[in-house]
Amino acid sequence: MIPDRPGNPARILVIEDDEEIAKFIQLELTYEGYQVEVAHDGMKGLIAARQQPPDLVILDLMLPVVEGMEVCRRLRQTSETPILMLTAKGDVRDRVAGLDAGANDYLPKPFDLDELLARVRVQLRDLSSTKQGYQVGDLTLDAITREVRRGDRLIDLSPKEFDLLYHLVCNARQVMTRDRLLESVWGYDFGGDSNILEVYIRYLRNKIEDEGLPKLIHTVRGVGYVVKESP
Repeated sequence: MIPDRPGNPARILVIEDDEEIAKFIQLELTYEGYQVEVAHDGMKGLIAARQQPPDLVILDLMLPVVEGMEVCRRLRQTSETPILMLTAKGDVRDRVAGLDAGANDYLPKPFDLDELLARVRVQLRDLSSTKQGYQVGDLTLDAITREVRRGDRLIDLSPKEFDLLYHLVCNARQVMTRDRLLESVWGYDFGGDSNILEVYIRYLRNKIEDEGLPKLIHTVRGVGYVVKESP
């Protein structure tokens, strides 16, 4: 779902080992209209972030399995996703270390809910203003204006066609499973016998791969789909 658009909430990944705090953050962010996923240790957080990249990560510093500073460094190696670090450590040196590791902001515990929500809004607003466009080959997609072009040609897509293409393009060259696409675009599982995804993939192909243009949407048999340039 597209961040900061009505009906399409930003996705936030909360990596926090304290289950009460994690549940509190999840409930409040969900109430504010965000889509929230929670991981209770650093390794699960890394896996979740790589399986379905979020729009924002709220990261605790003191985590089991892989500690928060290392999670931050690993995320930053492959992603520019904003990271808001939470920790009981309020020492200036800890804040500097977190920012040096790649965090965008730092909020010590205990935190005020209104301040947390304000910082979340700031990070997502900054993201929206800087990360609008995606490109794969000669296909460009603007997540703010919802315009899609193949070369210079503007392509008219329905809302669901756009949302499906968005999730494929912003995860370009990564195989998206059928279940992930159904959950991300339609919000619930249609069941194994439904062919709604295949129908919309066909719609997209007819619109962006017509007139002999190079193929961009590739089927990974038995798994899902991937958008990438043809050899």
